[in-house]
Amino acid sequence: MSEYVFKREAVNRFHFTECAFDAASGVARLDYAFDTGGVFSETITFPGAPFTLDARRAAAVQSALRILHLIAGVSYYKAAVPEKIVLDAYAIDAGTAAFLTEIYENGLGEFAYRNGLKLRGKIVFPAEAPTPVPVSPAGLQAHALVAIGGGKDSLVSIESLRRVGVAQTVSWIGSAPLIRSCAERTGLPLLNISRQLAPELFAMNKQGALNGHIPVTAVNSAILTLAAILQGADQVVFSNERSASYGSLIPGTGEVNHQWSKGWDFERAFAAHVRSHIAADLHYYSLLRPFSELAVARQFAKTDFYDAHFSSCNRNFHILGERPAQRWCGVCPKCHFVFLALAPFMPKPRLMTIFGRNLLDEPAQIPGFDALLEYQDHKPFECVGEGRESRAAMAALAQSPSWREDAIVRRFADDILPQLDAAELPIAPLLVAVEEHAIPDSLWTSLRESFRA
Repeated sequence: MSEYVFKREAVNRFHFTECAFDAASGVARLDYAFDTGGVFSETITFPGAPFTLDARRAAAVQSALRILHLIAGVSYYKAAVPEKIVLDAYAIDAGTAAFLTEIYENGLGEFAYRNGLKLRGKIVFPAEAPTPVPVSPAGLQAHALVAIGGGKDSLVSIESLRRVGVAQTVSWIGSAPLIRSCAERTGLPLLNISRQLAPELFAMNKQGALNGHIPVTAVNSAILTLAAILQGADQVVFSNERSASYGSLIPGTGEVNHQWSKGWDFERAFAAHVRSHIAADLHYYSLLRPFSELAVARQFAKTDFYDAHFSSCNRNFHILGERPAQRWCGVCPKCHFVFLALAPFMPKPRLMTIFGRNLLDEPAQIPGFDALLEYQDHKPFECVGEGRESRAAMAALAQSPSWREDAIVRRFADDILPQLDAAELPIAPLLVAVEEHAIPDSLWTSLRESFRA
């Protein structure tokens, strides 16, 4: 590690210096720098990358590598949020520049809010290349790289694709044992990609660098796009529900979406960039986009095959800090929401076996569930469902003999339910799929039917 001394106020420019892919080792190197001397090199290793590629695939790899370089740079840019962005090794067109500005502005929305920053209009990517001619197909084969995160959502996608006969490789980034356990449980081919952040980033954090949430799904989408080209696969599949498109409503600020890069606006824009700039035959989409969190929870509850393996508790996946002793910490917004979303569709003993406790009978958890309900608080900065889904789930539990006597459900029925519009509380309308998605037509009909069953 270099002896670079970080002084945020002295940084004026952030440089995307260069990026390269070494076919022999399967390693992509992404280099960045501040004008004050900080140089950062991130590496991403792609197992099983081919040693040689034909001209079409090689061109697609280069284009995918560049968009990965540009999106992954958000981890380093945010440390200082300098006034100017400089591209040293290549130029981009106006459409790409506008897309990147959208990613940085919206993907750093929570980061900006927590750090008291105004980023709108400040982030400008230089556009110095002409609009490119749309790219041709890269000769990819019918195969899906499916992102797995260890939670219920990706497992629902994997099993849905299995039912309709789509060949797939279960793919993840990093070394989390919990994700590997879930991936191995599927019995499908696996692809584990490693990402090594520049160590200087952690040193800067100790010297006063700005820190906070980044659009990690955008970064992972770019990583898996490059992986798909290298593997010759024609699909990159994520598992983001429609609720990801809705953020937290902050009084005096407006909407701030913790999971913006899981939302429809990002998916639609990234998919368009992939088709126009990388490979015309590469399809990027979320298999769960038409569905609510409750619809996905109902689908997951149909089998207990993954009960002892999955976890949606994000504390398991923090880069730094304490992790729960068990798969569920039981006190974070993700634990609260998953418990609440599964409860209407799963026998109580089964759900309590998964979590090891009944979160809805712990009065100390009331503030956490209030936030999910958007009652006297805003939706948490987490990947959780909409407030209306939480209210509908809790209202259903208030009518259930199995749940209605639990402390938090009883308090909801007594104090909150009388203030709500009864017409907005039924679960059934929230289980209906919408047509706003990018799922291939060949999959959509059978997928929709399986969710209705």
